[in-house]
Amino acid sequence: MVRLADLSETERKGMLGRIKELSGFNGAGAWITPPRLSDCRVAIVTTAGIHRHGDVPFTEGPAQADYRVIPGNTPAADITMSHNSINYDRTGFQQDINVVFPIDRLRELAAEKVIGGVADYHYSFMGALPAKALEPRGRALAGLLKKDKVDAVILTPV
Repeated sequence: MVRLADLSETERKGMLGRIKELSGFNGAGAWITPPRLSDCRVAIVTTAGIHRHGDVPFTEGPAQADYRVIPGNTPAADITMSHNSINYDRTGFQQDINVVFPIDRLRELAAEKVIGGVADYHYSFMGALPAKALEPRGRALAGLLKKDKVDAVILTPV
């Protein structure tokens, strides 16, 4: 993943300018105290632009602001990446999917009883989109996580 310091001044200013899009978030909201970690059902939400082979790839246009559902039993070999940013280095993903989608680590934590369990479904967005474009999908996704009885989410921003 590229570091902010490695970007040109123009790109750096553009990235930092995106923070202004989040001005509506003031930290107040429906925050809750989750169960103990050992009782939590955990899901992964990533912006790595990954999906199962055969799913609609992330491309320019409206489909890019949507998310893809990744069932928890999907083998790593059946997951591909269509993240299309020129600033994204795919090397880590190609060597170990857990860099962007830590499903094996999550399963290990469940087996060791560190967490209560792994969600049945996980979700991937395409990164590098305006936050406001993702907000409606994020709200819909929150409903799906609730339906899956998820207590905590690991966010892997890319």
